[in-house]
Amino acid sequence: MALRALWLLRHDPGAGGAVVLFSRRYPTVEIRAESFNGSTHVPVPSDSAFLKALLFEMRLIDDHIFVEHRDTCTQINHSSVYSVRTEGGDLWPVLAFQKSGLIYACLPLVEETLEPRPPLLTVSGLSQGLALLLGIADYISPSQKNEADMSTKLGQLRHLLIQACPLGTPLNTNIRSLNSSFDDIQEMPTDENQPAWRSNTYKGKPQVNVCITEKVKCMQYDKRDVVDTWQVYGAVNCKVPVPPILGCYQLTEEGSQLKITVNLKLHESIKNSFEYCEARIPFFNRGPITRLEYKASYGQVDLLRERSLLVWVIGQKFPKSLEVSLTGSVSFGPEGKEHPTDYVCTGNTAYVKLHFRIPEFALTGCYVDQHSIQIFVPGKPKITASQELISSDYYIWNSKAPAPMVYKTLFD
Repeated sequence: MALRALWLLRHDPGAGGAVVLFSRRYPTVEIRAESFNGSTHVPVPSDSAFLKALLFEMRLIDDHIFVEHRDTCTQINHSSVYSVRTEGGDLWPVLAFQKSGLIYACLPLVEETLEPRPPLLTVSGLSQGLALLLGIADYISPSQKNEADMSTKLGQLRHLLIQACPLGTPLNTNIRSLNSSFDDIQEMPTDENQPAWRSNTYKGKPQVNVCITEKVKCMQYDKRDVVDTWQVYGAVNCKVPVPPILGCYQLTEEGSQLKITVNLKLHESIKNSFEYCEARIPFFNRGPITRLEYKASYGQVDLLRERSLLVWVIGQKFPKSLEVSLTGSVSFGPEGKEHPTDYVCTGNTAYVKLHFRIPEFALTGCYVDQHSIQIFVPGKPKITASQELISSDYYIWNSKAPAPMVYKTLFD
């Protein structure tokens, strides 16, 4: 739900004719309109051209002249939605109504092609646009008899719409309720480079934050005939010498039980300081876990029965040996529809997935030199830089079963 443009017009034949009192266009929404409407897109005309075309369509000028596209009985309009004929084509749907000598109008975004025209009920921006126009009318109307007050409110309206309709999306249609916060908005000189979402000046100390985020993908099979793969990606694409956590997962079936063994080793070159680190062991295509026996050399194990998932929480540090292990046996009840399934992970084909984040560390060694950052703005902003390494699709497959071929080519 968004608006391409909105207008506040005055039509008073006895006092100088018609004039555009206020207009607001949203270029980002216009770009979306071009994408959605395709070849049927009609650009928004200039304010003067729109004013003349809208008054003509609303029969406020030249009403004594018969115009077929406007005045035939098939064109009787029972709503406030108009098709305004411009040099670029018919602009539709224009929502417009009169109140106390003023005309309030807006052009909602239609998120589809305009030929054939979609039903009005499917254009969600119409209701939001009407609510916003009514809110503007409620804010403007009390000051119409006082030109000075009217001029002041029109000047405030541009700032208030930044709060009520940022980037063309109506968020608060009660414009009058925003008036109390106007004292906090400082008048700023017009600046073409000022972003549309900036409604006031920033009063705090200026600062610039720069963060390097790396994500690591990994597939480990613990097999001689299958090569382990890993990839670090982010702002800089590169190859690292080893995965940060080496692992081995073994799962075997003995009767009605599954025997599991998980061994993990943190590489000595990796910073042993995690925000979080855990191994998740899902059991697909099986019933609920009814019995669990385990022994963990480090951390704690949680069981999520409804998801048939074991979560091994290692914590924020590996022990001094940099190695941890988990062994155990799992029994299951009858399989039901509510339990997780996976067409790949059948039988002993299963995996452990690692989730971790290491703050202030980059596997590639990339970093930001704060002294090399140049900011061309008034004042001296504070500059901070940070790094982080985050796991992404970090799998350790069961070495006692063949690895799924679909995952062997993940990085190809």
